[in-house]
Amino acid sequence: MVRLAISSDNHIDINLLDPEVVISEQVAFLQHQNVNIYLIAGDLFNDFRKSQQFAQTLAAKMPEVTVKFIAGNHDMVKGISYAELETRMSPEYFHNQYLDVAGTDWRVIGNNGWYDYSFATRVNRTPAQFLAWKRAFSVDGLIKQPIPDIERMSRVLAQTKAQFTQARAAGKKILFMTHFVPSNHYVHFNDDDRFWNVYVGLLGSQRLGDQIQDFGVERVVFGHLHIKPAPTMINGTLYYNQSVGYGTHRHHEWRHATFIEEWQSRLAILDL
Repeated sequence: MVRLAISSDNHIDINLLDPEVVISEQVAFLQHQNVNIYLIAGDLFNDFRKSQQFAQTLAAKMPEVTVKFIAGNHDMVKGISYAELETRMSPEYFHNQYLDVAGTDWRVIGNNGWYDYSFATRVNRTPAQFLAWKRAFSVDGLIKQPIPDIERMSRVLAQTKAQFTQARAAGKKILFMTHFVPSNHYVHFNDDDRFWNVYVGLLGSQRLGDQIQDFGVERVVFGHLHIKPAPTMINGTLYYNQSVGYGTHRHHEWRHATFIEEWQSRLAILDL
C-alpha cells in the first residue's frame, strides 16, 4: 500500500503566512500520517520561484516522501516564462510528467492545464473580448504568454492525450493532477454577464473533461476554484478539489481558525 496526500491553493503569500512555519507544520503532519507521496495542485505563491523553493524545501525536509507540484495561474504571475513552464526545472515540478506508484498499477500524471472559454459558450463574447476582459480584471492578465488561450489549451490537450495513451498502453490506472477546472459540473452561472459569467470562461476547459471521459481516467485532482466539495463521481471518474483558499479579512473562505487546521481538514489522503 502507498499513501498519497493531495492539497491545492495554499496561497502562502496572500494568506500572509511564514513559509518556514508552514513547512515545519506540514512536514510534521505528513510524516505523522505516514504519507509516501504529496501532490500539490498549484497556487502556492504569486511567484513561481517561491513556489518551487517551497516544494524543494518540503522534499528536502522529508526525503522519505515524494513531493510533486504543478503551477497554477498564481504561480505563473511572476518569476517564470511560458517556455520555462514547459521544461522540467526540478524533480518536484510535475507538469507534463508522470510517476508510477511503486507496488501498484497506478500512474500519477501531472499537467498545469489552462482554459479555452468553453465553459462560457452561453456568454456572447469573442476570444478577443475574453482576452480584453482578462487583461482588465483578472490576475491572469499579468501572465505573459506567446500564444492565444485556445491554442495554449490545445497544446495541453495534445500533452494529456499522449500521456493518457501511454498510460493505457502500459496497463496503468490513472490519477491525473491539473490546476484548472476539468469539468462543467463545477461551473455555475448567475445574472452577471459583465463579470462572473465571463470569468467562468477562464476557469478551465470542457474539452479536457471530454478527454478524461474518453480515456476513462479513474481519478482527477484539481484546484483553482476555492470550493469545499466532497470527492465527486462524474461519468465514472472520481474528482477531488482539495483547495485551502483564502483566510484574509477581505476574502475569508476557511472553516477553521488557522491555516494549518484548514489545510489538514482539506487534505485528501488516499491509500493506493
